[in-house]
Amino acid sequence: MAGRSVAPTKTNLMSMRQELQFAELGHELLDQKRNILINELLSLVDQAAEFEARVRDALAEAFESLQSAVLRMGKRSVSSVARAVKIDAEIKLTQRRVMGVRLPVVDTTFEEHAPYFSPVGTSFWIDSSLSFFKEVLKLLGKLSELKISVLRLANEVKKTIRKVNALEKIAIPDLKETVHYIESRLEENERDMFVLMKMVKENLEKRKAQSHGG
Repeated sequence: MAGRSVAPTKTNLMSMRQELQFAELGHELLDQKRNILINELLSLVDQAAEFEARVRDALAEAFESLQSAVLRMGKRSVSSVARAVKIDAEIKLTQRRVMGVRLPVVDTTFEEHAPYFSPVGTSFWIDSSLSFFKEVLKLLGKLSELKISVLRLANEVKKTIRKVNALEKIAIPDLKETVHYIESRLEENERDMFVLMKMVKENLEKRKAQSHGG
């Protein structure tokens, strides 16, 4: 038994009670953290699934638009225009925190240096394709943000669950057992002391009576 290694003293009893109180508080806080993390994780999983669908749809639209441009302008003209495109893409990475877990925030922006190609002989499908592919890049940045966040939160949820289980199934029961053991021993010692004092008192009274009788 875990409690048997602790001396049954009032000082140790106070110390064990305090440890038990801290452990129960820690368990409560970790349990709340676990619930918050799980809720956030489930929300991000739903968002990631939504963005995966949006990426698929955006890619389909982008390639369909590009194919239409090729059919109307010819592959060589489209390739020539593509080489003339001058668009700077910037991916800004920041972070946010959820219960101490650092999660990425991806922001994709574009800076166009117009005119980047001559409009003569081109098709509005070129502009449409560019718009679709830029949207795809933005969505991919957001999808990456969500998937990394899901992985980090899932890892933190596992760690938190292990800590909650360790407190709930090991630490707190052991502390309760130790407190109960010390309390029982102290009560037993008090009973023994009471009996001893009663015996001493009775012996003193007998001696006193014998002394007066003699």
